[in-house]
Amino acid sequence: MTQGRPGALPRGTAQRTLTSVQGTGGGHAGSAEEPATAADAGGPAADGAHRLWHVTLSVAGPEAPLKEIRRGLERLAHDHPFLLTSRYANDHAEIRYWEEARDLHDAAAVALRLWGEHRASAQLPPWEIVGLEVIARETYHQRIADGYGPAPAVPVGVHPF
Repeated sequence: MTQGRPGALPRGTAQRTLTSVQGTGGGHAGSAEEPATAADAGGPAADGAHRLWHVTLSVAGPEAPLKEIRRGLERLAHDHPFLLTSRYANDHAEIRYWEEARDLHDAAAVALRLWGEHRASAQLPPWEIVGLEVIARETYHQRIADGYGPAPAVPVGVHPF
């Protein structure tokens, strides 16, 4: 096992192999918790033009039936393939996923549009965004390593709080 700073490639390697979100992850680079990107595969964005950002979006509003919330979040997960996990109650929900973007501003802009743009198609409740955290992959992994970050999104999927 080699050690280095979180997100860094081991010396002498040119690529990192990541798996898709379909599996269950362990919360570290190379796990199913992170989608593969062109940058990670040495593709066109390998020059650092795009990075992975861990997004936590919190929404809240008037109470809604739990079954409808769950179905809506499941439809959202189908529409947004990198959705990791959603937790919900009858008046709030938290959505966690990886976003590939040039910088934090782009990742945050996409996150802030996610709920509104999918509200009709996924039949989501008319809730408002009440919280947003967007952090770089390296920061996410450092938090996990230090023991104070969010627990890794395992199991992947839609779950009650």
